[in-house]
Amino acid sequence: MKDYDVLVVGSGLAGMSTALRLAERCRVALVTKHELLDGASSWAQGGIAAVMEGSDSIEDHIRDTRVAGAGLCHEDAVRFVVERGRRSVEWLVDQGVPFTRDDGNRDELHLTREGGHSHRRIVHAADATGRAVQKTLVGRVKSHPNIDVLEWHIAVDLVTARKAGVAGPERVLGAYVLDIHDDRVKTLGARFTVLATGGAGKVYLFTTNPDTATGDGVAIGWRAGAAVANMEFIQFHPTCLYHPHAKSFLISEAVRGEGGILKLPDGDRFMPRHDPRAELAPRDVVARAIDFEIKKHGVDCVYLDITHKGAEFIRAHFPNIHARCLEFGIDMTKEPIPVVPAAHYTCGGIVTDLRGRSSVPNLYALGEVASTGLHGANRLASNSLLECLVFSQAAVADILAQPEAPRPALPAWDESRVTDADEEVVISHNWDELRRTMWNYVGIVRTTKRLERARHRIQLLQQEIHEFYANFRISNDLVELRNLVLTAELIVRSALVREESRGLHYSRDYPETLPQAVDTVLVPDGAASLVAGTWA
Repeated sequence: MKDYDVLVVGSGLAGMSTALRLAERCRVALVTKHELLDGASSWAQGGIAAVMEGSDSIEDHIRDTRVAGAGLCHEDAVRFVVERGRRSVEWLVDQGVPFTRDDGNRDELHLTREGGHSHRRIVHAADATGRAVQKTLVGRVKSHPNIDVLEWHIAVDLVTARKAGVAGPERVLGAYVLDIHDDRVKTLGARFTVLATGGAGKVYLFTTNPDTATGDGVAIGWRAGAAVANMEFIQFHPTCLYHPHAKSFLISEAVRGEGGILKLPDGDRFMPRHDPRAELAPRDVVARAIDFEIKKHGVDCVYLDITHKGAEFIRAHFPNIHARCLEFGIDMTKEPIPVVPAAHYTCGGIVTDLRGRSSVPNLYALGEVASTGLHGANRLASNSLLECLVFSQAAVADILAQPEAPRPALPAWDESRVTDADEEVVISHNWDELRRTMWNYVGIVRTTKRLERARHRIQLLQQEIHEFYANFRISNDLVELRNLVLTAELIVRSALVREESRGLHYSRDYPETLPQAVDTVLVPDGAASLVAGTWA
C-alpha cells in the first residue's frame, strides 16, 4: 500500500490542474490509464469560453449557457463558473499556455465565436487549444517533486470504509489501481480522492472521444455509493470527419463559427430550414438536423464548406484541421469536408456541489465525469475546459481547508479465488455488441421501445461480464468493459425516466418539452427520481 494526501484519477485539464494546485501543500498521486496527454482534453480544438472584452458581459455568457442548456442549467452553478472565466484563463496564461494573439494588438488574446454564443469569447491556441494547454501543464506535473505520476494505471474500484472494514462513517479511503503493464493491482490510500476521468463516448459505436473515454469515473463512483444525474444527455457533435480511416477526428465548432456552411451532397444548404440561427445553432439542434437530412435523403454524410473564406484564412485559422484533412486527401481550401454526427460529450455524471464534492465523503468529481448543474440538457461549446478549471480551483480550496484525520491501513487486493481467463474473445464480442446496441437504440433520436430493447440486452451483457469478472483475473480491457456496460445502463435508465424531449434527449414518443425542467437523479440502491432544484 502507498499512502498520499490526495489521489487524483485522470490526467485531463481537471486532473492536472488539480494536482498542480494541490502539490504546493500536499503529496499527490496522479493516476492515468495511458500517458498524460492521451485524454480528451488534449483533443479539444475550439477553446475556452470566457468574458474577456467590454462588448461582452457576464450576463450574456450566462444567458447563452442557459439557452443551450434548455432550461435545465442550475443558476448558481452557471454564475459561479462564468464569473470565474477570465481568472481561469489568466491562470493558464501565467502557466505559459501559448494562446493565439490578436493580429491588431499582440497584447490581447484573439477571440473566436462558436455555435450558441452571442459574442466572440472563445480563447484559443489556433485550432488545437487542448493540446497546447496540456503540453504546457504536463512538464510542470512531471517535474514537481510532490506529484507521483502513475501512467498506464487504471482505477478498478474505490476503497470505502465499509469495504475495508474500517470503523466510522462511510467515506472513500483510496482506490485499487491496476498496473496495465504487469497486471498487478496496487492499493493507494488517500485522505481525499478526486475523480477526473472524463466522459463515456466509447459507449457508442461512433465517437469523437479517445479510447480512454470508457465511463470509468461514473462507474466506480456509482459502485462506491455516489449519486449520478442527467446521464441521458449525451452530446453528439454535429461534425466528425467522415472517412473510413479518420478515427474519431473532430471538425471544430469554430469552423462553423468562422463561416462554414453545411450542405447536402448536391450543394443544397439545409440548416436555415431547421433553425433561424442556421449553422450557429446549438449542437443538439445541428446534430438532429444532420441526422434528419442523412436519413431523409439516404446519404452517408453531409458536407461542411468553408472554401469561400479563402485558402490563406483557412490555413491561418485551422492549420491542424487543414493538415489532418490533407492526410486523407481532402483539401478544405478547395472542397467541402464530409461530416457526420458522433457521440462527443457526457453532460451528466456524478452529482457534485459547487466545491466539487460528491454525495460520498472524501470523494470529489471534476470535469466531464461530474454533473455540476452547469451544462443542463446541452453543453454550450467551449464551456467544458472552463468548468474543469473553475471546479479544480474550488475543490482544491475545499480540500486544503479540511483538518488532518487518521489514515487507516487498507486491505490488499484479493485475487485468491480467480484464475487466468480462458477466452478473451468474450470481452471483445461484448464490447462490440454493447456499442452497437447503444448506437442503434440510444442515439440522437430515441423511442421507448428502442430504450427497452437496449435495457434488456444490456442486462444480459452485465450478467455475462459479471460472471467473467468474478472468476478470472482482471485486465485493462475487462475493467473498461465492466465500467462501460454499467455506464450504458445508467444512460438508458435515465432516458426511460424522462418522458419529454429536452436538449440532447429527443424522444419520438414524448416530442414535447414539459413546462418544468427537472433533473434525473439516480442513487445506488434507490429508485430513479426527477428532482427540481440545485445541488448546492
